Formats: sequence, structure tokens, C-alpha cells
Amino acid sequence: MSESDQRLAFSAGETPKAVTEDLESSVADKKRPRNKYAMACALLASMTSILLGYDIGVMSGASIYIKKDLHLNDLKVELLVGSLNLYSLLGSFAAGRTSDWIGRRYTIVLAGVIFFAGALLMGFATNYAFLMFGRFVAGVGVGYALMIAPVYTAEVSPASSRGFLTSFPEVFINAGILLGYVSNYGFSRLRLTLGWRLMLGVGAVPSVFLALGVLAMPESPRWLVMQGRLGEAKKVLDKTSDSGEEAGLRLGEIKAAAGIPEECNEDVVKVSNRSHGEGVWRELLVKPTRMVRHILIAGVGIHFFQQASGIDAVVLYSPRIFDKAGITNDDQKLLATVAVGFVKTMFILVATFLLDRVGRRPLLLTSVGGMVAALAVLGFGLTVIDQHSEQRQVWAVGLCIAMVLCYVAFFSIGMGPITWVYSSEIFPLRLRAQGTSMGVAVNRVVSGVISTTFLSLSDAMTIGGAFFLFAGIAACGWGFFWVALPETQGKTLEEMGLLFGHLNWKKKARRMERGDGNESQGN
Repeated sequence: MSESDQRLAFSAGETPKAVTEDLESSVADKKRPRNKYAMACALLASMTSILLGYDIGVMSGASIYIKKDLHLNDLKVELLVGSLNLYSLLGSFAAGRTSDWIGRRYTIVLAGVIFFAGALLMGFATNYAFLMFGRFVAGVGVGYALMIAPVYTAEVSPASSRGFLTSFPEVFINAGILLGYVSNYGFSRLRLTLGWRLMLGVGAVPSVFLALGVLAMPESPRWLVMQGRLGEAKKVLDKTSDSGEEAGLRLGEIKAAAGIPEECNEDVVKVSNRSHGEGVWRELLVKPTRMVRHILIAGVGIHFFQQASGIDAVVLYSPRIFDKAGITNDDQKLLATVAVGFVKTMFILVATFLLDRVGRRPLLLTSVGGMVAALAVLGFGLTVIDQHSEQRQVWAVGLCIAMVLCYVAFFSIGMGPITWVYSSEIFPLRLRAQGTSMGVAVNRVVSGVISTTFLSLSDAMTIGGAFFLFAGIAACGWGFFWVALPETQGKTLEEMGLLFGHLNWKKKARRMERGDGNESQGN
């Protein structure tokens, strides 16, 4: 392939076969230990996701006491619980442009600062309006964190462990949920007016340490190249790549994708405005290529089905579900929610080690299939309890509790982490920040709709009927994933374009495997 052809392929988000073979042979021929520096960067960046997890977990229990203290009806509780997801839309939309402007690292710091302010406002809230304002501020911070953490992690990670590292945000979301549940249980014994305020206000503490820790991280090498700071980008790539040869190849690919000549070896170069994010929305929405259209559908679709399958209904309203199943004591309900958080956290840890071994598609399809079964059985169990409310059905109570735990386990083994891994790695360099922000925006809209309507939905069609509905949506998601999502395991970020935009991407992937030898293996 000629040098001009290589540049054209790079600019489209593709990697020429010759370069791909060099990269594959440099990192796939022998098993290397994980890059510790890249892992440390991914850990620090992903810890911002603990902010969302903590809020989700703590609000599920705090809402019980807020309702009693502020004398709220179910509608106000729904708005309080779900509003943060809708407010986070502002943060997720703004984060794409902000991160292209000030950098990925300082955007993470900004997310922590905003959430800190929101948590303090909620902790000192004196009435419902004050509390909702605090939710608004915290929601903007959550939106920033949700978008930027997986983008930064994907851009700093070597291809050999990108699935493992980009699953970290979901790990910390789950860890935050568990901490929120524990906080509920720990502060529940304080007097009513103080307990829920401490539950919410304590969320400000980790955001301080997170914002300070992120300052020790390097900037994303891809963002540095987009700014023309090639010397700094090369230093970061030398530290975060599995070998010096891979660092050079990654730098060459990023330069070509950013429109910088491959032979340019200056430390600082002038780049066009297009490298700063101008014109991205036009490429995404107005005149997308077939490849970009396929990527956008896949990235937005996986976020839609992650939330539409009811995960927030289970996590946010688990005390209500357990109450409906027959657990009426507040302490017992909170302990049951701690079990939910523990199971979610344990299974997400298992998923992190399988992503780069098993692949995205097998884990995702297995995960969603298990979710469909668990939701259907949970709906059946809750329906039985509804129809026999005059006498306690012990077996149905046990079945419902078991199915809630099975559902969150199946979600965490695939659907939870893969959504963030997949959507952060498939967009071309120029479109990555805004493209990912679109996926996060859809995620937050659907999450907000589910969390603000679940109680009303349960009243309208029974709580068992609501979970039958979620099971049907999850089944549709399984079909969508089977048809639209190619396997991305082991592919470099600049190589993703080869997999998308084909009417029969499975046949294309098989041809790539036959033609490139080791391409199907993790690199």
C-alpha cells in the first residue's frame, strides 16, 4: 500500500494491513504482563464513576427517610430519585466539547468539583426545593464523569488490555452503589432529620481526593496529538504501551487520524481547527458516512438497551421491590439492598478479567440472555405475591429475592461494563468525545425516564407487569446486539473502521481474520 493510500485509510479510522500486521506481531506473539502505568491511570480516571454509583446507592435508601421527614408523595419521590439522571444530560453534552477544549484530565477534575458542590448542597438541604437544586448541581457533575472517564481510559490503554481497563468505570459505579447501601445502613439509626442528610453529604468527601489524585495523571496522548503537542504525546505513549515499537505505531496511527503527516517528528506542530472538534456534529448527524452511521447506531443502541432493560428500577427501588416481596422491616430491606450491591460488585470484578479473554460479544449475549430469564421469573414471582396478598407465599418471596440477585449478577457480567467499553472504543478519534457524549446522553435520558416513572408504571400495570415489560425490552436488545455489534476484542482504536459500515460485517470480520493471521487474537 502506498504512503498516500495509508494516510487515506488512517483518516477514515482504518489501519492498513501492513501496519496492522506489524502491530499484531509486536504485541501478540508473546504474552506480556499488563502495563502498570496505564493501569494506574485508568484506575484514577475511573474512580470518578464512584460518584454516580454512590448517589444511586445512597438515594435508594435515603429516599425512605426523606419521604418521612419532608412528607413527600410518591410523585415527588420519583422526581427526586430520577431527576439526577436527567440533569446529568447537561454535563454529558457539555463534557464532549469541554474535553476537546481543556483536555480529558482537567475535565475529570471539573467533574469532581461540581459533584462536591452538589453533595454539600444536598447534605445541607432544608426543604424539597433546596434538595432538588443540589440534585441538579450533582447531576451535572455526574454527566461530566460518566462521559470522560471511559474516553480517557480507552485513549490511554494499550490494545492488549483495553477491555480490562475500560471496564473500570463500571467497577467503580458498582463499588459506589455498594458504599451508598452501606452508608444507608450505617446512618439509618441516627435521628430522622440528620441521618439522610449525612447519607447524601458524605458523598462530597471522595470527590475531593479524586480531583487531587487525577492531577497526578498524564493527559490523554490522543488529545495531545489533536493539539499538536507530539513530544508530550510520545512520552505518554512510551509509558502506556506494551513496547517501544507499539508506542511508535500508536503515535503514527494517531497522527494520521488527526491529519498530521507521519514523517513529522517535531515536538510541537500547528494543527487545523478540525482537530479541535469543529464540524464533528455535522459528521455525526448531518452527513455521516456508512461507517459512522453504523458506529453511531451501535454506540447509542447499546446505551439505550442498558438502561431500558430496567437496571435503575431494580437498583434505585430495590427496597420497594423487597417490600412488595414481603420484607417490611426497614433494617432488613437495607440489608437486602447491601446484598444486591455486593453481588453487583463481585460479578463486575469477574467481568473485568473476561473481557480481553472471552471477547465482548459472547459476554454481552450471555449477559442479556440471563437478564431476560431473571426479569421474566421476577415478574412471575411478584405477580404471584400480588394475587395472593392475603397469605404469605414464602417460596415466591425467596424466588423474587433470588431473581433480583441473579439479574444484577447477569447485568454486571456483561451488559454493565461492555456498554462503557464498547461505546468508548468504536468512535474514530475526531468523533470520539462528542460521539461518546451522545451515547451517555441517551443513557441518562432513558435512565431518567425509568427512574422517574417506575412507581407510576408499577401502579398502572402492577410491579410484576413492569418487570415483564423490562424482560421484553431486554429480549429486543439481545436481537439488536446479535445483528449490529461486531466483536472489537484486540483491535486498535484506529482500526475500528474496518469492522463497521458493511452490510455483512460478520463476513468482513472473517475475511480480516483469514487475511491478517493473528488479527483475531488479542493484541
